[in-house]
Amino acid sequence: MLSDALDLLRCPLCAEGWDARSGDRGLVCRTGHRFDAARQGYANFLTGRGSQFTPDSAPMVLARERFLGSGHYAPIAAALARACADLPEDAAVLDAGAGTGYYLAAVLRARRPARAVALDLSPHALRRAARIPGTAAIVWDLWRPLPLADSCLDAILSVFAPRNLPEFARVAKPGALLCAVTPLPAHLAELRGRLPMLDVPSGKADALEREAAEHWEPVRREQVAVALALTPDDAADLALMGPAGHHARREDLREAAEGPGAAGGTGSIGTTAAVELSVLRRR
Repeated sequence: MLSDALDLLRCPLCAEGWDARSGDRGLVCRTGHRFDAARQGYANFLTGRGSQFTPDSAPMVLARERFLGSGHYAPIAAALARACADLPEDAAVLDAGAGTGYYLAAVLRARRPARAVALDLSPHALRRAARIPGTAAIVWDLWRPLPLADSCLDAILSVFAPRNLPEFARVAKPGALLCAVTPLPAHLAELRGRLPMLDVPSGKADALEREAAEHWEPVRREQVAVALALTPDDAADLALMGPAGHHARREDLREAAEGPGAAGGTGSIGTTAAVELSVLRRR
């Protein structure tokens, strides 16, 4: 709920805090800028400003909800929850590029009490994230200055999402954690010949540590490999979760995933989710 994070959030127009009229129905900053909450509980800080990037559509979000809800990526969520297990009491967490809040929910379940801000470009996704107890869900473009106070966060999650490292450094407390999940080259490799999915270059975690070195020190890395047995429907949803979802039809993706050798759409497709969790600490 928006009221859980009033001290963390700042007006995106003037960077001021909020006056006494602010609450779960909307936010009003000290200079009078107003941001009403949608019926589903999130607030859109991009009203009238827009973004050059395209948010995930309703079908893409539904695909994400189905796939993640089936538990395929549960080991990744569990690794993130373990990384955040020792956060302080009443920790403040940012999920930058939160989507539906699947990974954030796992972290908060394992670390109570805690409160969070979920930032994402997609209102369709944030309708789900806004349901997570203790969470303020805000529509925002991560490449802009974050609508958060300086040095207010104990942890930042970045899971398959853009990383605005200068802004992450600004809003993190000294000693705060940055927990970033990046794909390894083997990630979903078996599906790339069938579906329009991007190749993964090597060295993503190394590049993150180099780019973050001014403000963040490495703590540890953990590789997570999950053997998946997917139906064609699962595989289509997985493809829809990525860039292909902006231009491909689910029916076409399902047919491509089924491919030769699948029996009437019931054949199992074997692949591996291979990712690296990088944990860094704010200097």
